[in-house]
Amino acid sequence: MKTKVLSIVALFTMGAITVFAGDKTEKIEVKGNCGMCEKRIEKAALAVDGVSKADWNKVTKQMEVNFDDSKTNLDKIEIAVAKVGHDTPKHKASEAIYKELPECCLYRK
Repeated sequence: MKTKVLSIVALFTMGAITVFAGDKTEKIEVKGNCGMCEKRIEKAALAVDGVSKADWNKVTKQMEVNFDDSKTNLDKIEIAVAKVGHDTPKHKASEAIYKELPECCLYRK
């Protein structure tokens, strides 16, 4: 009986470790100004395969992301955000895309 209980506990523990092994939470600085920026930044991050949560704070200019590090990494997330017009520490949005942002979203002043 003890062996069966220990086996079940061991299987449950290994399963839980496997499920949560790839989950990672990080913060990224992202330039932006307003609520429209917030929606655009979060949508871009969430479109990256493996990202389960993206929450950008317009006051701190920080985005907290939860992602599966076996599917993606911070570099890929930053590239996706830069492609929609927002600078990150490692990737700058192209000038052409930046200029297409609404006036209130222009942060390079």
